[in-house]
Amino acid sequence: MSQLGFNEEVGKQLEAAYRVGDAVRRRRLARAALAVAPGERVLDVGCGPGFYCAELLVEVGPNGSVVGLDRSPEMLALAAKRCAGHDNVEFQTATATSLPVEDATFDAALCVQVLEYVRDVRGALAELYRALRPGGRVVVWDVDWATVSWHSADPARMARVLAAWDEHLVHPSLPRTLAPAMRSAGFDQVGMEAHSFATAELDPETYVAATLPIIASFVPGHNGVDVDDASAWAAEQQELAERGEFYFACVQFCFTAVRPG
Repeated sequence: MSQLGFNEEVGKQLEAAYRVGDAVRRRRLARAALAVAPGERVLDVGCGPGFYCAELLVEVGPNGSVVGLDRSPEMLALAAKRCAGHDNVEFQTATATSLPVEDATFDAALCVQVLEYVRDVRGALAELYRALRPGGRVVVWDVDWATVSWHSADPARMARVLAAWDEHLVHPSLPRTLAPAMRSAGFDQVGMEAHSFATAELDPETYVAATLPIIASFVPGHNGVDVDDASAWAAEQQELAERGEFYFACVQFCFTAVRPG
């Protein structure tokens, strides 16, 4: 296992990815599921470059507050810059299994595409549960990468690339077991909604267009994929797009739950 390193270069790629139309749509869906109200205190676990935090600050208003946690100092620096000028937000370095927050102090918690990277998912869910007050709400969003359907004239190479990409994750198909894990952690009213991210064009506003260069930079050296393989794979996707033959689809899952109270 060799996970994606969240260094400065990856940070730039991720920040660009967070700006595309599909990313804006995903944030809108996740925030709608969380249903934050003015005056609430909200926790963002794995806040990345701070896009959710900035938008949540608008929703909680001046009487609410937001805490963003991430393991990457580079991500936290981007998040702090994005939320500059607000005195009701704070950022701290943390892992999902050890949150530096007091018990039962948040009305809502958000964790988007984070737990698929965490080995101890049950431990992370226990920490989310601990942080929420009784009646507090959580949204956990992850991708089942086995749902990816991606056209290529070289399906064998595509399979190798996708298998190589899976190596950046601990749990490539986490959504399959997430609902029972949340119930085991003590959460109630566990719900799930599936959202497709699909396109027949390599539109720069799509999830796949933002993800493709990240995949191409990661996969060399994994699952027998070398630099030439990755370059040829990425070039073919551009060629398919130019010929009007591009196709990509995947399913992402939004889980909601409540801490009983």
